[in-house]
Amino acid sequence: MSPRWLLLPVLLLVALLQGCTLSRAQIRAAGAIVAASPGREDSCQQADHCAKPSPLLEAAQQALADSTPGQPVNTVTLLDDSEAALAARISLIRAAQHSIDVQTYIWDEDDIGQLMLNELVQAARRGVKVRILADQLFSFDDLGLLDRLARVSPNLEVKLYNPTFHDAQTPPLEFAASVVCCFMKFNQRMHNKLLLVDDAIGITGGRNYQNRYFNWDPDFDYLDRDVMAGGPVGREMADSFALFWQHKRSVPLIRLRDVNRRIRGDRAAPGWPAPHYTDPARVARVQSEAEDPDWLAAWIGDDTLHVSQVNYFSDLPAKTDEPTKRSARELTGRLMRMVADAKHEVVLQTPYLVLSKRAQDIFKRLHREDPPPSIIISTNSLAATDAFAVYGLSYKHRRRYLTEYGFQIHELKPHADSAAEAFEEANEDQDDGPTGQPIAAPGKSAKSGKLRQRFPGNERRPGMFGSQGKRNRPAPLRSSGRRYSLHAKSMVVDDRFAMVGSHNFDPRSDHYNTEAAVIVHDPRFASELRASIIEDTLPQNAWTIARREPTIPVLGHISQAIGDLSSRLPLFDLWPFRYATSYEIKPGCAPLAPDNPKFRECYTPVGDFPDVAISPKLIYTRLITAFGAGVKGIL
Repeated sequence: MSPRWLLLPVLLLVALLQGCTLSRAQIRAAGAIVAASPGREDSCQQADHCAKPSPLLEAAQQALADSTPGQPVNTVTLLDDSEAALAARISLIRAAQHSIDVQTYIWDEDDIGQLMLNELVQAARRGVKVRILADQLFSFDDLGLLDRLARVSPNLEVKLYNPTFHDAQTPPLEFAASVVCCFMKFNQRMHNKLLLVDDAIGITGGRNYQNRYFNWDPDFDYLDRDVMAGGPVGREMADSFALFWQHKRSVPLIRLRDVNRRIRGDRAAPGWPAPHYTDPARVARVQSEAEDPDWLAAWIGDDTLHVSQVNYFSDLPAKTDEPTKRSARELTGRLMRMVADAKHEVVLQTPYLVLSKRAQDIFKRLHREDPPPSIIISTNSLAATDAFAVYGLSYKHRRRYLTEYGFQIHELKPHADSAAEAFEEANEDQDDGPTGQPIAAPGKSAKSGKLRQRFPGNERRPGMFGSQGKRNRPAPLRSSGRRYSLHAKSMVVDDRFAMVGSHNFDPRSDHYNTEAAVIVHDPRFASELRASIIEDTLPQNAWTIARREPTIPVLGHISQAIGDLSSRLPLFDLWPFRYATSYEIKPGCAPLAPDNPKFRECYTPVGDFPDVAISPKLIYTRLITAFGAGVKGIL
């Protein structure tokens, strides 16, 4: 059959879907059914809506009271530990007196998804105005759940961002039709993550609402990070959320065709059943921690800093509509300027090491400085990532990263264990890097000492990992056990200012997805974040990427020359012997930079894809390396 005949059903579906819009009568009918649903009365008549006390919200409110127009005061807390990140969210939700705004990219229906939804529904039922804005593509795929959310309380509003054909669900044919008819619109997703309470304190970063983002998945979890910021910065968060909430791409539930049809169907009002958790004891534990002031003080409050200059930046919604408008990509522009102004060091943590053209130009210029700033990169190995196609492009450009940009690349191991003892030992006895600075500055990260106290021995820490969803399965490994993958997106420049957010530093974040982040201008916060990232680059947690040493005198150099030529080809980059490979530290050695003269005395090569078993995923990765250069902006 001709390819054009295969495309015909998709084109017919496109025409049909674009013509099937809801009438005003259908929208009014669904709205009337929702308004008439029983059990929508507020459960609390107090002025504070029965809010429970939270030292986190109280600290932010005090910062607001202490602020002046010329001297703002903000609270800032790094949330490396996922249990603390979850408890902080619950504490703030239960303390809310006026409003809660939530923005996310993924919302699953596992324990984390149910727990967060139930906490928000209970807040709405006691009278708090709750607004949820979730990207449509990977959130709330259950029409029954959306039906219940539409009816449960007049104080709860839910919108889905950017549904191509105004449906909550995207079955395979609609997915294909979206690509055919409306690719630029369909390809732009809302990647922002924000939880904002009473316009006073918010949490943003990399975590979505799914078990894997909070280390609740038994098999595969993400290393992730949030920042909690309160004070005047809360108003910046509120302004950003309002732009997205009011945008035409944010669609209320009763205006989604499939949800509207279900509401108008002959069904009884669904009510709000109690959640069914797979691990109710774990849920009860974190709920108890969220109301324990001593626990909150020990795990969160003690690490809170009071900082003057803290800002929340976000791209504008639908930034692909105005790609040349500078304000549409405000966050991306800020991050690029941060890097371009570096004098001494950039420490960057990103799950996907695929750079936009603008970022490439900046790093190339920095490497030509005299002396060039040190660029330390923490990213995923193929053994750790579930985005194997993106890794294939990163692998293709290793030579450029090392020689043209001067990157020191550390790829996360799938069973990384960043124990406090190992971190401190590595800092006590280490050689200097090429610029005379230690590879890892002495210090203790937020995910070090406390984790050792609470989880002694060989137990896995619950505080660092989250997930990307069920869309991709990682490559099979030779080793066994629980696997961790990097999902944190953070940067520290010159130990002066730091960023924690959702931006992946890749072309998709630059040009397509909307992103958000908190930027903190404070050396104390920068030092804490730097130590946290550096901990993940230490040998027990990551392989170091360095130049491959030829083993055969003449043939080895010829092979390298062919490999260099092959890597510069946009297509048919097929040569299997690459410029760089992965290295493992030898016992008894201290961490060294790859250009340290003693590096090869202390490190041994372990192959390009250590711990990865031969599998279709490995083959696909090499095919992307060979033929995928033109698709890096959409991966």
